[in-house]
Amino acid sequence: MKFSKTIIAGLMMFVGVNAFAQKKAKKFEKLQIEMFPKAKEGYKQVYIQLPIAKNESDLKVEFFAGIEKMLDCNKHFLIGKVNNQDLKGWGYSYYEVESKGETGGTLMACLDPKLTEKFVSLQPETVRYNSKLPLVFYIPKDMEIQYRILKPGKMKKAIER
Repeated sequence: MKFSKTIIAGLMMFVGVNAFAQKKAKKFEKLQIEMFPKAKEGYKQVYIQLPIAKNESDLKVEFFAGIEKMLDCNKHFLIGKVNNQDLKGWGYSYYEVESKGETGGTLMACLDPKLTEKFVSLQPETVRYNSKLPLVFYIPKDMEIQYRILKPGKMKKAIER
């Protein structure tokens, strides 16, 4: 009798864990990226898979193409650009990042000459949120993509003059 209770309890736990795992898995659409081209020499393909969200039309995604570098106290930016490309025949787009990793920045005198590791990026880009399509990037091998989800705040009125 005790043995059968243990089996039943184990089965109940297994069913509960399995149901939770399936529910968790449904937070993401199954994405297909096989149709995107392979990365060219010196580049890598990375992508962002966004979770399913309520009111996706209210959300935006801001992404930063950048690199970790040892930098001084000045404000720095990465030199380069992001090109939006069409995936011919699919109606999807992807992004190609062009950068040699060179930085520009302000020329303030730093009181502390110590260098610290910082993430320095190209000008960030903002795109619409869509959990059904991946955001696919082709970036130089030493770079990475970081992103954040932008959510709307409360609407405010402009001041009348």
